[in-house]
Amino acid sequence: MEQFRRIGEDVGSLKALMVFQDNIQINQRQCFLLLDIFSSAYESIAEEMRHNLRFDEKHMKWRVLEQPLRELHRIFKDAEAYIRQCLDTKDWWAKAITLYQNSDCVEFHIHNLLACMPIVIEAIDIAGEISGLDQDEIQRKKTMFADKYKQDYRDWKLFKWRFGKQYLITQDFCNRFESAGNEDRWTLLHKISGKKLSGSTKYGKRLIDLFKSADGSESQNLKGKLLPSSVLVGSKDYQVRRRLGAGSQYKEIVWLGETFASRHFFGEIEPLLPEISLLLSLSHPNIVLFPCGFTDEEKKECFLIMELMSRDLCSYIKEICGPRKRLPFSLPVAIDLMLQIARGMEYLHSKKIYHGDLDPSNILVKPRGISTEGYLQAKVSGFGLASVNISNHKNPSNQSGSLYFIWYAPEVLEEQEQGKSTEKKYAEKSDVYSFGMVCFELLTGKVPFEDSHLQGDKMSRNIRAGERPLFPFYSLRYVTNLTKKCWHSDPNQRPSFSSICRILRYIKRFLAMNPDYNSQLDPPVPMVDYCEIESGLLRKIPSWGSSEPSPISQIPFQMFVYRIAERERTSSSLKDTSESGSDGASICGDEIVVPADDPFSTTPEGKSLSSPDSVKKKLPFLKKSSDVKSNRLPGTPRGRSRPPQMTPCRSVSLRLGSESQLMAMSPRIRRTKSGHVSDSELS
Repeated sequence: MEQFRRIGEDVGSLKALMVFQDNIQINQRQCFLLLDIFSSAYESIAEEMRHNLRFDEKHMKWRVLEQPLRELHRIFKDAEAYIRQCLDTKDWWAKAITLYQNSDCVEFHIHNLLACMPIVIEAIDIAGEISGLDQDEIQRKKTMFADKYKQDYRDWKLFKWRFGKQYLITQDFCNRFESAGNEDRWTLLHKISGKKLSGSTKYGKRLIDLFKSADGSESQNLKGKLLPSSVLVGSKDYQVRRRLGAGSQYKEIVWLGETFASRHFFGEIEPLLPEISLLLSLSHPNIVLFPCGFTDEEKKECFLIMELMSRDLCSYIKEICGPRKRLPFSLPVAIDLMLQIARGMEYLHSKKIYHGDLDPSNILVKPRGISTEGYLQAKVSGFGLASVNISNHKNPSNQSGSLYFIWYAPEVLEEQEQGKSTEKKYAEKSDVYSFGMVCFELLTGKVPFEDSHLQGDKMSRNIRAGERPLFPFYSLRYVTNLTKKCWHSDPNQRPSFSSICRILRYIKRFLAMNPDYNSQLDPPVPMVDYCEIESGLLRKIPSWGSSEPSPISQIPFQMFVYRIAERERTSSSLKDTSESGSDGASICGDEIVVPADDPFSTTPEGKSLSSPDSVKKKLPFLKKSSDVKSNRLPGTPRGRSRPPQMTPCRSVSLRLGSESQLMAMSPRIRRTKSGHVSDSELS
């Protein structure tokens, strides 16, 4: 209830800020959209709670709501910060240049909201199932909840018709997702025309040329053209503060009262114009933004203005880990970063731009809003203009040093070994391999292969032969499975970034629904493999395999379809493994295994598992391991448990509730001298 109260305060803050809506001179329509959709989100959640929950049970049965509402509260605060930024009238020209065609509103704030709403609504449904003490009413709610997740709703149009208002994807909102940005750009150009007519300084008129062509008609867009470098260096407040990194291309500058980064390079600019124009036309909250560019044909130089971030991910992890080598991020923060990077790469691939050099030094981060839980905003950089790019491998501060190839896919290393350029057919999936290596460092805090004694050609040869970094024994399988899929030796077996985004969103849902995953010796794990769910859905919904990213309005639908598939697989798995009777519960000694879709089963003594005492312990749709204390072998590390003992009982059901138990029952894997294993040994 406390988290919901805070969200109510956030809605009040948004409405209070929008009292001064006339003062918003940049992106006013997008701010209206944020207010309307976030207000609708609050009202939708409030209505669901009124219909499904009892207020007097808030301390006993609402626990499943806490983490989803906490995540939603963070998203509301981020949206409030965005509106505050648009209200700020200081340094108007710098804000106009930065926010013009910037997609932060829809692609970041609304994306996060639409990805969180299905989690909150599902949590309310689960809490509602056990609300009240009337067993008939509980059974009715359970049946209604089950009917909601029918295969019929796997159709996008039917889902939108049935649940559009509940999940904030009404036709009105979908239209506004597309139109708000265009309307704001038109409004900004109109205001700039007014500034030109009302008179301006000589330098102000030159700035107007950023948005308008010489004859006063609208240019294609701000980002599609290069202006004379005198517009930049001729500014009175233009100042170079410092160089960024060991190379000479990147500098921190001050211009128009705002701090930017500048990429300054020399050479023939004419052949690079198509690539520069493409670079300047890109806009996504998870790739580094290039607001504008300048050139001097006589001096053969070019300035590309970039937004300034705090630091790169490589430096951040080094600073966080320190000599104690602790994990740099909590699991929710790591998964959130992985999703942001994947979304940035999904956007680049949709534009047929392949990075080719994705590693932590090319991922820039900065604090996200006012979050106190370590959340960051991540942006992919280092792509484009390969002919003038300074290799990170020559940077002595680069974490991998001479082992730059640890981020490269085996097929890329093989091409380099043969002295050939990388074939284009490998470009997309090579980025996926590099992403897998980045995920390994995010999850472990370790540079891949840093504990190996092999160096140089021997390490490169081992990677091509299938050697991969080894996760610690306590790593969670549902996270490491995705990473291992990404660095598969066969490029065709690696998922696309669109698939990776869907899987990561659903992992975020699992973590939100199970907030105790990190406080237990043997944490809960999903009963199904999300990578397998994605593979099955790609066969049933071919449009998901398109290289074009799905509109954000389809995110609730995709998560809903994932839930349908998860329930189907869970039910099928329980039917195959359970021999205990119609209720599907298996009783061995003191253990009770309850099917995920039947949280109201009863024990042999007739005691309902939905009783208040059991509600606190109930974790829905999970496969939980048995008591760790009774299963842990003497002398074993905390968290490593032995397989549950088989005892005579009315019905036997073998459970594997943790990765450590699965490892204990699997054949021993022979490790190489370097302590790593190959893909063939892992399969």
